Amino acid sequence: MRRWAPLFLIAAAMPVAALAAGPTALGIFDGWGAFRDPRAPRCYALAAPAATIGTPKVKAYASIGYWPKSRIRGQFYVRLSKERAAGRELRLTIGSRRFILTGNGAHGWASDPRMDAAIVAAMRSAPSMSVESGTVTGGAIADTYRLRGAATAIDAAALGCAKLR
Repeated sequence: MRRWAPLFLIAAAMPVAALAAGPTALGIFDGWGAFRDPRAPRCYALAAPAATIGTPKVKAYASIGYWPKSRIRGQFYVRLSKERAAGRELRLTIGSRRFILTGNGAHGWASDPRMDAAIVAAMRSAPSMSVESGTVTGGAIADTYRLRGAATAIDAAALGCAKLR
């Protein structure tokens, strides 16, 4: 139950209207969940951070998304726990790999599909990942995610949207 708590927190943060037509859970894999949203249609794997420096200002999460109608596969997205200062580098570290993400405010994503693919590949073989930057007030942002179950959740999300077009 403790491993599912972050996913329940993310679900609690969703608007009531979104839950009414809500995403369907495809599975919970350690700290990662896989979901299908037939309204979009889209599928995604997502997790909340296992650790955050300081007090979060928003519910942070990382996700890998699939939008079959747009032919988008394995797209990385992260919502930070705090607003990032303009001009501050947004760094994703997965094992020994480092990626400089693009984004704005509390949002970050890969710069192109090749980076998305490299991030997903790195996630499959590392025990954790962290996202770091600086806040508008000069503080630190550091959200750390455990990756146990991530590969299975990513695969479940990919399969969940495999036949949608």
